[in-house]
Amino acid sequence: MDDLLRYRDDAPHEEPAVTLDAFLGQTNATAVRLESDEDARALLPHLDRLSLIEVSFPAFRDGRGYSSARILREAGYAGELRAQGDVLVDQIALMRRCGFDSFVPDKPLDPAAVERALGRYDAVYQKAADGRTPVWALRHG
Repeated sequence: MDDLLRYRDDAPHEEPAVTLDAFLGQTNATAVRLESDEDARALLPHLDRLSLIEVSFPAFRDGRGYSSARILREAGYAGELRAQGDVLVDQIALMRRCGFDSFVPDKPLDPAAVERALGRYDAVYQKAADGRTPVWALRHG
């Protein structure tokens, strides 16, 4: 996957992701794809056997994938969480905060623009899946 933007230290998961229905009906898949209208909570009993969850973003204005990422990370999912679809550079930093660590945008992104977007803000204001300490906690430690 040449167009995969990664923020993990390990190699990308190369097994094709199966649909949620197919995953729930079989026992050996380790990668699943969630469509924007599917409930991530269906995967919670299976997180220990998954190494990739790919979340579909059919349109940049469809934010349901952010909720899926948060649900999965808060439930303890530690594998690769990939945003795939209509992913824009302006969304990457927020997707990272929700727990995404790899991205397959429909249209190529300029890696330098992605790095600038990720480094734009020094402080955050609320807790999120990325584990960054909110500025209020730093001030009132």
